[in-house]
Amino acid sequence: MTADVVAPTHALDHSTTPDTRPEPAAPTGPVFADLGLPAPLERAVADLGFVTPSAIQAEAIPALLAGRDITGVAQTGTGKTAAFGLPLLAAIDPAQRRVQAVVLTPTRELAMQVADAVESFATHLPKVDVVAVYGGSPYQPQQRALAAGAQVVVGTPGRVIDHIERGTLVLDDVRFLVLDEADEMLRMGFAEDVDTIFSRAPRERQVALFSATMPGPIRRVANEHLTDPVEIAVARQSSTVTSVRQTYAVVPFRHKTGSLVRVLATSDAEAAIVFTRTRGAAEEVGSALVERGISAATISGDVAQKEREKIVERLRSGALDVLVATDVAARGLDVDRIGLVVNFDLPGEPEAYVHRIGRTGRAGRTGEALSFVTPHERGRLRAIERTTRTPLEEVEIPSPADVSAHKVRTLLGQVPARREAGRLSMYADMIRTFLAEHDVDPVDLAAAMAALAVGDDGPRAREEQERFEAERAAAREQAKARRTERTGERPSRGDRASGRREGDGTRGIRRDAVGTRYRLSVGHKDGVMPGGIVGALTNEAGLAGSDVGKIDIFPSFSLVDITAPLDADTMDRISRARVAGKALRIRVDEGAPASRGPRAGHGPSGRRDERRDRFDRADDRGERKPRHRASY
Repeated sequence: MTADVVAPTHALDHSTTPDTRPEPAAPTGPVFADLGLPAPLERAVADLGFVTPSAIQAEAIPALLAGRDITGVAQTGTGKTAAFGLPLLAAIDPAQRRVQAVVLTPTRELAMQVADAVESFATHLPKVDVVAVYGGSPYQPQQRALAAGAQVVVGTPGRVIDHIERGTLVLDDVRFLVLDEADEMLRMGFAEDVDTIFSRAPRERQVALFSATMPGPIRRVANEHLTDPVEIAVARQSSTVTSVRQTYAVVPFRHKTGSLVRVLATSDAEAAIVFTRTRGAAEEVGSALVERGISAATISGDVAQKEREKIVERLRSGALDVLVATDVAARGLDVDRIGLVVNFDLPGEPEAYVHRIGRTGRAGRTGEALSFVTPHERGRLRAIERTTRTPLEEVEIPSPADVSAHKVRTLLGQVPARREAGRLSMYADMIRTFLAEHDVDPVDLAAAMAALAVGDDGPRAREEQERFEAERAAAREQAKARRTERTGERPSRGDRASGRREGDGTRGIRRDAVGTRYRLSVGHKDGVMPGGIVGALTNEAGLAGSDVGKIDIFPSFSLVDITAPLDADTMDRISRARVAGKALRIRVDEGAPASRGPRAGHGPSGRRDERRDRFDRADDRGERKPRHRASY
């Protein structure tokens, strides 16, 4: 993945910029040319401008090229994506238009970033295609890429199994399997899904397993699926950025674009770079900025190198003020004009954050980094603060009135120079005439002209400001309510013990949530556990752990409280998601027909067909006493 970066300047690091300063001393340790990579991959590494491999790369690449299985105990920030990505590509036969390598990641964000990274390594392998498959996105584009003969699949376990069961993904020719962040994958309840995927792949295959730690459950996975693995363990090299003021603002997803426009309109930075998580998001954000009259351009993995160089040169020369980019596309970017970095999307890994904000505050200058954090992403924010060892300062997004005030201040700041330049007599005469013909105070006239100059035409601007203030007040109330819920009555000792017994490992999840009660069509007889349900909900629906309340698991179904609203598309994604190999088929719980009605606040019951009603009655007879109960 692109966030797997290392601190040494010339290690393979997608976010670190090849410096334009004097060349460093010749490397004293191993170089990539010594690792035995095929020539096309060596050229790709050279194109990226890196010479010295990181510790995990120096140990893992030769072992994997020799055909050995490996276990890598390595945290993010050690360069492990290249450690498995380069040998994986070396094992691919470009002439075979079939899936030959599968990389499993715990989250869709990580799947996208790993796929982007592997694509960048395959620059000189034109017949090798990579596809990312993950929940929360349409099946059809993924199916088309698989049907076209993609050889490398990077995906989340649930969506990979979906494609296998649909017949769109066949693992008969897989020769290379990777488990990335295995500890996180097991924590989210994907252990059974991983076992299922491995069981569908040939026994003669090569496996690389990477995990930040190696507890007992990970050892079990390694013992079951790896053959005589080479064990590698490296430490992460931490880094901080001290010349950058680091701030964040809590911004709901739907308000991100408008917030970005106002941030850029009030910034004094010469130029800015805006980071998004995916290529599609970069293109959407870039187009939105251009539509609003901002001098912006987009670079992503799809932009040809020559075009990319032209865009960067425009940024350097001042012909361009804002660049929207993904992590991979921003590699090698060194522009002194950049005074502001905006993380439109938080990166999947804290180390990627460090390298993103390193695009500003260069050559002794100071810079500013602002991160948009949705209400569900505070956990990621804390991980970033731990990595940088710097608390981020919370700031407010500028309001429309702030934008107008900033424009007026800028305009007034130009007045002395314009007066010094002279030739104002024509304008002075026109204003004197206007004042003579109209009973207007000169200050009121100047204020009206300033408002017109900055695009404030009155009522519409006032309505926009009022709407902004109402939305901000509502957001504050919601945040206050969430804090109250999180800090309310503590669960009983029995409830806490119950949560620990389930072994899901989901710390910090609120245990007093109520919200809407939903029914899932998986239960104890399917082998489902609370951790698997939590993992599916957070991965497929984009929920935070704090949105998930009490979970009751019955023999043939489960009940779960969810505080966040779920729209039809989200319900559909969750319904197709699989836990323990079975689709969740989520719907609002309507209770036992004979014994109780819907819970208060859980919405209308609606009409159900006879078949579903019959199944409900069967489920409710003797099954409303759960086998597992956990408060989350």
